[in-house]
Amino acid sequence: MKARILIAEDDANIRLGLIATLESEGYDVTAASDGEQALKLYPKHKYDLVVLDVMMPRLSGYDVCRELRKADPRTPVMLLTAKGEEIDKVVGLKLGADDYVTKPFGVQELLARVEALLRRARATALPAARDADDLPTVFRLGTAEIDRKAHTVRRDGAAEAETLTARELKLAETFARHAGEVLARDALLNAVWGVGYFGTTRTLDQHVAQLRKKIEPAPESPATLVTVHGVGYRCVK
Repeated sequence: MKARILIAEDDANIRLGLIATLESEGYDVTAASDGEQALKLYPKHKYDLVVLDVMMPRLSGYDVCRELRKADPRTPVMLLTAKGEEIDKVVGLKLGADDYVTKPFGVQELLARVEALLRRARATALPAARDADDLPTVFRLGTAEIDRKAHTVRRDGAAEAETLTARELKLAETFARHAGEVLARDALLNAVWGVGYFGTTRTLDQHVAQLRKKIEPAPESPATLVTVHGVGYRCVK
């Protein structure tokens, strides 16, 4: 299902550019030319993200954000502004905005921030791990032995241990703490990279592939880190 985005921007050229950019990425976009119109449009649909220009006639982006937060504390709000002063960012964030992009901005940066906000909103946190930080210094993932202190992994029968990157180690620890559970890609990204990360789930898939090469006897047919199609991954106990 397409994510639905409400844009409020009084500059027609920027507004049309935003519409074209976001729709080209598959988003369902509704646009308003000022803050007052945005507030009238908002109750008509369930939006997944609201993008507000700060300097608009009738009602500013700050005003709209303040009103939206009175009724809806959860829907992500992104502010767009030509202002770059720190105080303006602080004001917006204190009013409840989730992110703040200063004009002029690059298309790829905007899209990355939009995706990150949507991912943060829709991803549920990983369930509380049994015995949260109880992994020993050396633990097993499938048939591989991982040394947290040394950042190494040794497959059964391997002559030498291989080095794990910091991300690979954190990913391995997360899988071990949630062994047997199906973990959504977005939740894994938030847990390992953090909710502010602006990358995509392809980054996660690449890291899982690299981790498989280091722990699986046959990485092309993984027996420990298995893919759950359309959802994410599961670590087989």
